[in-house]
Amino acid sequence: MGNEHNSVEVVCSVCGVRNRVPVARLAQHSRCGSCRADLYPQHPVELTDANFRDEVEKSALPVLVDFWAPWCGPCRMVAPALEQIARERVGRLRVVKLNVDENPAIAARFNIRSIPAIMLFRNSRVVEELVGAMPKVQILARIDRHLPEISSPGV
Repeated sequence: MGNEHNSVEVVCSVCGVRNRVPVARLAQHSRCGSCRADLYPQHPVELTDANFRDEVEKSALPVLVDFWAPWCGPCRMVAPALEQIARERVGRLRVVKLNVDENPAIAARFNIRSIPAIMLFRNSRVVEELVGAMPKVQILARIDRHLPEISSPGV
């Protein structure tokens, strides 16, 4: 019963409004109270140098950041796996993409020298780093141990 009344703050990726979501409802479909967008999109969200802090470092959920570029063949190969992970781990994980060519400040801050580079952030800290294209099963093997367990009725 203790966690039922706890809530977390989730920043809407569309309008930037902060929304309070009860921990017990994290795995359920939630919408922004302002713009009605999904708080947990089932697809990777595009990041910029400007919104990185709000979307990643202030996130109540772990965030999987894909550092990529449109010209990168291996980046395009891993993209479908990340889209599947975003759908399958909704409410437990946010998946975001940062184009390193368009957002050099964040790429430099995290010393991104090779792409695709994937970092898992939890409580604003990097807890896992993956470099290079790898299949979904390998990505999940590395990140699932860092994700919160959320039980939801009927799942």
